[in-house]
Amino acid sequence: MGETQAALLGPADVRELAERLGVRPTKTLGQNFVIDANTVRRIVRTAGVRPDDVVIEVGPGLGSLTLALLPEVRHVVAVEVDAALAAALPGTARARAPDLAGRLEVVHADAMKITRLPGPEPEPTALVANLPYNVAVPVVLHLLAVLPSLRTALVMVQAEVADRMVAAPGGKIYGVPSVKLAWYGDARRAGAVGRAVFWPAPNVDSGLVAFTRREPPPTAATREEVFAVVDAAFAQRRKTLRAALAGWAGSAAAAEEALRAAGVDPRARGEALDVAAFARIAEYGPSRRGDQLPTP
Repeated sequence: MGETQAALLGPADVRELAERLGVRPTKTLGQNFVIDANTVRRIVRTAGVRPDDVVIEVGPGLGSLTLALLPEVRHVVAVEVDAALAAALPGTARARAPDLAGRLEVVHADAMKITRLPGPEPEPTALVANLPYNVAVPVVLHLLAVLPSLRTALVMVQAEVADRMVAAPGGKIYGVPSVKLAWYGDARRAGAVGRAVFWPAPNVDSGLVAFTRREPPPTAATREEVFAVVDAAFAQRRKTLRAALAGWAGSAAAAEEALRAAGVDPRARGEALDVAAFARIAEYGPSRRGDQLPTP
């Protein structure tokens, strides 16, 4: 694909389109529209999407990234929470990419409330999005949970958030986002994005995070059970795991018992553990101590 191109949006196009729609970017929705065509081309290139990919884009806004995606993939499902923007996007696609507009499906919805996507197209295989800073991590984790067909992702987020998403065990920024994303696959930094490519310009830099799904660590525990351990461990991250997991386990002694059974030092802190270690701990949680009635 790519033989038919779209007329991408530049700074004047974005402002004119916003004015015509009566749209003023809001901090509440984390709206910062990309006004640089080279940036959206770079995002699509870095995402490595293929002609047979079905892409889900969250927060398409005025369509800057959407227009760059359409020539390169089979279908784009754009999920937009703003009613005015959702209503206007198909018209923008018809005007600036008339031969490609049939590849676009716009869903007016909150991405955090999606459990499946409507329409006849196959389930999405890739997530490519400029995500609102205030919901970036929850949106990515939610979509990975409810859309198992997603194999790859390339998201633009606040630089600080990007660092937390890809952090490895042992550092101060390693925490809940790092571990939960690692449950689903491998994340890496894929570049930096300056402030000048947005309107309005944010007061922070942005970063690209690339993600490839793999199987979760082998464990008898469920994802929910593992994530409960992760949440407890980092809720009081300055405490040892014996103390931090006391509430989760029922007591500090029970937490120590579970940790030792999992081969984890009770004096360690959550930031020292990888996702596989949290999965082992979850196997010895309060719901798995054999105190339930046996299944008939």
